[in-house]
Amino acid sequence: MSEGYSIELYFDPALENQVLKAWNVLARRQISTQLIEIESRPHITLFSTPFADPTKLQNILKPFASKHEPLPLSFSSVGSLSADSSLLFLPPTPTLSLLQFHSQLTDALRKEGIEIGDEFKPDSWIPNCAVAQDVPRSRMAEAFTVLRELKLPVNGYAMDIGLVELSPVREVCSFTLGNAVEV
Repeated sequence: MSEGYSIELYFDPALENQVLKAWNVLARRQISTQLIEIESRPHITLFSTPFADPTKLQNILKPFASKHEPLPLSFSSVGSLSADSSLLFLPPTPTLSLLQFHSQLTDALRKEGIEIGDEFKPDSWIPNCAVAQDVPRSRMAEAFTVLRELKLPVNGYAMDIGLVELSPVREVCSFTLGNAVEV
């Protein structure tokens, strides 16, 4: 049974590979392997909910994606939230285009009667790309050190928006941003 759905922003192949490199380094050091094990894909979560009609979400995402061009992204630091001290992430530089994209998505969802949880409201959303989950407290400093050794900043583009079913992670659909022709 599904634990909900998530709307995720996916990266161009070069940027995705840079994030996967971080995942793999942490896995080789046996610090964190969960993101690899659950077969996640590097992403920024735009919205998540335990209750949703996936068809309704898909019908919102397709026209939304076609109206938005790929977004430039830059990850230049490593972060962790005090509320979840076992998660490490790369926060993208919060550009006006990224913040507007997220705000317009939440507006589109709201117009269709979908409730936006506090953590995904535009004035409280913290964009991030997870690089390690469930990091043992005793290994957190080592994980930070490993991630700081990456050549930051890493730059690229958000190219696709996807709908993902959670637990297990399963992509329902994804749409290319902009008017690019899908092959």
